Amino acid sequence: MSLPTDYLERVYAGVLGKIIGVYLGRPFEGWSYERIMAELGEVWYYVHEQRGVPLVVTDDDIAGTLTFLRALPDHDYSLSLTPAQIGETWLNYIIERRTILWWGGMGNSTEHTAYLRLKQGIPAPQSGSIALNGQVVAEQIGPQIFVDGWAMIAPGDPERAAEFARRAALVSHDGEAVYGAQVIAAMEAQAFVEHDLQRLIDVGLRAIPADSVIARLVHDVRDWHARDGDWRVTRERIAARYGYDRYGGNCHIVPNHALIHLGLLYGGDDLQRALMITNTAGWDTDCNAANVGCLLGIKNGLAAFDAGVDLRAPVADRLYNSTADGGRAISDAVRESYMIANIGRRLAGVAPLAPKGGARFHFSLPGSVQGFRGDDAVDARDVLAVGNVADPRTPGERRLALHARHLGPGRVGRVLSDTFIPPEAIAMPGYMLLASPTLHPGQTLGYTLAADAANSTPLEVVPVIQVYDGADRLARVYGPSVTLAPGQSHQLSWRVPDTDGQPVAAVGLEVRGTPHGAGTVYLDALGWDGVPTLTFRRPAAGGTMWRRAWVDGVDQFDDWRVETYRLVQNAGTGLLLQGGREWCDYVVQADVTPHLAQACGIAARAQGMRRYVALTLAHAAGGARVLRLTERIEDRQRSIEQPYAWEYGQTVRLRLCVIGSRVQASADGIALILDDLSDALDGGAIGLLIDEGRAAFDDVSVAPAAAD
Repeated sequence: MSLPTDYLERVYAGVLGKIIGVYLGRPFEGWSYERIMAELGEVWYYVHEQRGVPLVVTDDDIAGTLTFLRALPDHDYSLSLTPAQIGETWLNYIIERRTILWWGGMGNSTEHTAYLRLKQGIPAPQSGSIALNGQVVAEQIGPQIFVDGWAMIAPGDPERAAEFARRAALVSHDGEAVYGAQVIAAMEAQAFVEHDLQRLIDVGLRAIPADSVIARLVHDVRDWHARDGDWRVTRERIAARYGYDRYGGNCHIVPNHALIHLGLLYGGDDLQRALMITNTAGWDTDCNAANVGCLLGIKNGLAAFDAGVDLRAPVADRLYNSTADGGRAISDAVRESYMIANIGRRLAGVAPLAPKGGARFHFSLPGSVQGFRGDDAVDARDVLAVGNVADPRTPGERRLALHARHLGPGRVGRVLSDTFIPPEAIAMPGYMLLASPTLHPGQTLGYTLAADAANSTPLEVVPVIQVYDGADRLARVYGPSVTLAPGQSHQLSWRVPDTDGQPVAAVGLEVRGTPHGAGTVYLDALGWDGVPTLTFRRPAAGGTMWRRAWVDGVDQFDDWRVETYRLVQNAGTGLLLQGGREWCDYVVQADVTPHLAQACGIAARAQGMRRYVALTLAHAAGGARVLRLTERIEDRQRSIEQPYAWEYGQTVRLRLCVIGSRVQASADGIALILDDLSDALDGGAIGLLIDEGRAAFDDVSVAPAAAD
């Protein structure tokens, strides 16, 4: 499979179209056309402020799309990836009742039903089958809203995209729901190489049975579009023949699939109009608009966003991906586009991309700002303008331009990008946001900076982070400043200081200058490396963000005054996680006190709920008590252990060190060593583990292994 020359940019446009569609439609998701017209009118722009909700939200459309695709790298990029393996991905990254899905219960939420089947040991495709769950439950909208990633890793190959979409859909759905997903996947994959919408629809139809309901409704909508000339008339026909009154459940795929084609056919290449029609038509607005936005983004590239109002600027690339892998939760469209494109490149036999040495923020795609926005607390819109520009020094590269103006006493230009849950998302309604901070104390920030040669005066640049204090207020911490003369470049390095165990909320910089100074500073790249040096603490002031910094995968997480962490798990294994895939070689330690537990301890290189290495105080067969070192990759586990007569109520200092493929673990003079840790566990978060019972954890710390 060869890749289009503009493959990466088209993936980025698809991701942007997806998240913009979600943010447009989410505030009135589930409304009827009549209610939308009565209360909002035609929806041409974001209405979140009218509805009193944030613009950037956690959403199943986004999280499911980005998460389920990770079945491919987690299973060695196999073209033979099975529904059962994708089901394993569900169990690893989903935390029950907290992440990704609508948790509506057995027989009410299709995805929740499928998750419970998987948890019960029923593998896919049986987990989502009509035979097990019934036709109404199995034919809801889910596969269609999660499908776009499978299309974007198969550019120009609609057959491969539709087949991946089919296998992924069968985890939770069956019948017409699978066909709807296959149509969208085939159309989006072909949109990388075909511009004509009618031909794309033909490609989509070839992916499914000609006698299916989805095929019939597509033909009907095309015919109605050809003769009606008014999207409102066609919408009425759709409601009459394919409406919610005819297709049961909470959100059936058939009515909503029809509205996707309504928006595409009447909107044409006008993205804003297509999204307006799709959203105003009602029903599952965010899902339908997300598919329309993604397809038109892929088909027309970034130029799709140039006409009409600016839909990109308010979003600033921001997205949330709430899963058990919390280091990936606070993300942006650029970062996720590279993830998707690199999977596609791997399948095509092409090396992955890592711009500017793998910097987290590199601004390499046109118009990208990767979450950087002015800080309104300093009236930044009047002081600083932010934009993406070409770098004249290196053809093809881009950077973030900070145009400072009206600088003076008490007036600075400050830009920030979130590294953890921002204040507006703390109490966000709807889907829960679980996230680990992406930046921690002890890590080293590296800024690549330059001043425009046309600047009239030197400008001072100061790195800054925002940290939640013990009372959940944001406080700024500054690094070493540098003064840039006109035309000067500089590499600035700063080790994030101790924050008393509190999470870092944002990273950025300030631009300062002489009174009435002005000028432009360029941020070429910003990244950080290394494992934190950090002891996790509960603040005396009673704040809660230190708790939110842990991805909560246990049944009950209490912060009792006598214990920093009290974890309770009623059945199975629970994990409390913090960190990201970038953490590789490190030491994690904790004081662990079992109270009533089958096993409890610490984990390293955790990549979700079912991929980690753990050191636990455990019960062995026959009731003996042991110190156990376990490597777990989904259902595959191997352990080594030594007898150790730990007692309930006894506090034991556990230590787990991972360096490359070597694991060294110890407790109370007992050592366990594993020299051949799987390559799959090459990095990941730290964790506190509890298996069926209650345990306390104190003095939890992480540090680079080299410092041990």
